[in-house]
Amino acid sequence: MSGKVTKVSGPLVVATGLSDANVSDVVRVGEQRLIGEILNMTGDSASIQVYEETSGLGPGVSVETTGSPLSVELGPGMLDGIYDGIQRPLQEIRELMGHTISRDVSIPALNRKKLWEFVPTAQAGDKLISGDIIGTVQETTAILHKIMVPPGISGTVVSIQAGSYTVEDTVCLLKDDKGENHKLSLMQKWPVRINRPYGKKFVPDKPLSSGQRVIDTLFPLAKGGTAAVPGPFGSGKTVVQHQLAKWSDVDVVVYIGCGERGNEMTDVLMEFPELRDPKSGEPLMKRTVLIANTSDMPVAAREASIYTGITIAEYFRDMGYDVAVIADSTSRWAEALREMSGRLEEMPGEEGYPAYLASRLAQFYERAGVVECLGADKRRGSLTAIGAVSPPGGDTSEPVSQATMRIVKVFWGLDSSLAYARHFPAINWLNSYSLYIDSLKPWYDNEMGPQFMKNRDRTMELLQEEANLQEIVRLVGQDTLSDADKLTLETARMLREDFLQQNAFVDIDSYSSYDRQAQLLQIILDYDLLCRSAMEQGVELPRLLDIPVRARIGRAKGVPDEEYAKVYADISEEMKQQINEISEEGGEL
Repeated sequence: MSGKVTKVSGPLVVATGLSDANVSDVVRVGEQRLIGEILNMTGDSASIQVYEETSGLGPGVSVETTGSPLSVELGPGMLDGIYDGIQRPLQEIRELMGHTISRDVSIPALNRKKLWEFVPTAQAGDKLISGDIIGTVQETTAILHKIMVPPGISGTVVSIQAGSYTVEDTVCLLKDDKGENHKLSLMQKWPVRINRPYGKKFVPDKPLSSGQRVIDTLFPLAKGGTAAVPGPFGSGKTVVQHQLAKWSDVDVVVYIGCGERGNEMTDVLMEFPELRDPKSGEPLMKRTVLIANTSDMPVAAREASIYTGITIAEYFRDMGYDVAVIADSTSRWAEALREMSGRLEEMPGEEGYPAYLASRLAQFYERAGVVECLGADKRRGSLTAIGAVSPPGGDTSEPVSQATMRIVKVFWGLDSSLAYARHFPAINWLNSYSLYIDSLKPWYDNEMGPQFMKNRDRTMELLQEEANLQEIVRLVGQDTLSDADKLTLETARMLREDFLQQNAFVDIDSYSSYDRQAQLLQIILDYDLLCRSAMEQGVELPRLLDIPVRARIGRAKGVPDEEYAKVYADISEEMKQQINEISEEGGEL
C-alpha cells in the first residue's frame, strides 16, 4: 500500500492515502526508500518520523508501508558489533561505502553469509514450549549463544540437525498442536517497543558488584535494578559508565550512546575494543553490543536507539544471562522526544518536553528486572538499567532528572566540585541514595557478615557529621571544635581520600573486591574507635594523629590483590599496638 507526502518538517513527514496502515508501522519514503515509522494516524493521513536526513523530499513523493512495526534482528553476530539507533551495522556500512554514508544504504543487521556452528540440545520427538533452548552457538569466546523457541510457538520437534548454518537457514522443524510446521532458524525478530515476555518477576536480592567502593559499599545497585547517574558536564559520567561496563559482574553489556557528542562516542568506540575483560582476559567487546547514535545523527533514530538497545538486552536476558544496559544519555533521548513532539504540534509540558515524558521514561526503566525466563527449565536472567542524565548546568530540578528520580531506585549524584578537586568517582555521598539497602541486607549479612552493614551506616553517619561540622568551621574556625569533633573531621577525611576516592588509571585501585572493601573500611573505622577509646582515658588527640601507622593506612588501597589480606591484618595489629602503647603512657606530649 502506498500514499503521497503532503508535508515535510525536518524528520517529520505527513502522508495521505495510508488508510490501511497502523501506528508504529515501518514505511519507506521516496525513491531512496528512506526508513520511517508512523507516529499517529488521522483518517488516511499519517505522521511519520523518518530515521534519515529528509533534505530533498517534498510533497508528492510516494510512501510505501511494510505492514510491520520497527523490529530488531536477534541472533548470533550481535556481540562485538557496533550499530546505529535502528540496528544498522556501522562497521559493515563503512567497509561497503567508506567514511561517508549515503541515505539509501540498506544492510541487514546480522550477517547473512557467515556460517555458525550449531550444536543441538533438543532432539526429534521432544515437546518444546516458548523459550525452550533447541541448541547453542559459540558466538564469542565469552558468550555461548542459546537458540530459543520464539515466543508464541510450541510443539514437537520433527527434525533438528547439527552443522554449519547461516542465521536464515532452518535448523529445526517444529510441529504444533494444529499440525502446522514452524521452521526455526538461528535468528528471531522482535518489535522494539514491545517488552519481550517472561514467566514472572522477582524482587532483586543480589548486588551488582562494580568494584567501585562508593557504589558497592554506600549506594549499591541490585542485579535487575535501575540507576541514574546525573551530573553536569565534566563530572565524570562517561568514566563511571566505563567502569561499570568493564568491572560489573554481568555476562553481557549493551552500551547505548544516544545523542552524545561525536568525539565522546568516538572515544568509546576506540577504547572499548582495546579494553580487556578482567574475567577472561579477552577483549571486552566479546561480550558487548555498542549502539552509536551521536548528536549529529538523525534525531528520530536517537529516540529509537533506547528501545533497540533494551530489546537486544532482553534477548540475552531470556537466555538466562545477567545483562547491563548503559544509556548515555537519557537527556539527549528526551530532547529528541521534545523535538518530535513539537513538530507534531502536541501540547507541550514543562520546559517544552511532551506531557508523556515521565511515562516513556518509566516504560524504559520498567523493562529492567530479575525474571524467570520462558521455557520448561525456569532459568533466571536479569536486566539492569543504568541511565546517565545530563541536566543543563547540572540543575537536577529540570523535568528529565525529576522524572527519572521518581522511577529509579539508585541515584548516584555526580558533583562538579568533587571532579574539579580530582576526587573520582565524583559521586556526592550527601545527595546520592540507594533504595535497595533493605532488600540486599540479607545477602550482605550472609556473604559479608552483619558488621558490613553496621560499618556502612557508621560511615554515612561520619560523613554527614563532617558536613555539619564544616559549616561551623567556615563560620568560627576549627579551633573552637572539641577533640571528638576534630577526630570526626579527620576520620571523615580518611574515608574520603583513602576509601571513597579511586583511580581508574591504576590497575590495583581501579577495581576493589567486596572483601577488600570490607577490610579497608574496617581498618579506618577501627582507627576511629580506638582513638575515641584512648581519648576517654585522657590521651590527647595530636598524639593519636601522629602515630606512624597512619601513613600505612593511607597507602593501603595501593597494595596488590595477592598481598592485601596479610598487609591489612598487619596494619590492624600495628594500629592497635601503637594506640595501646600511647594509652598506657598516658598520652602526654
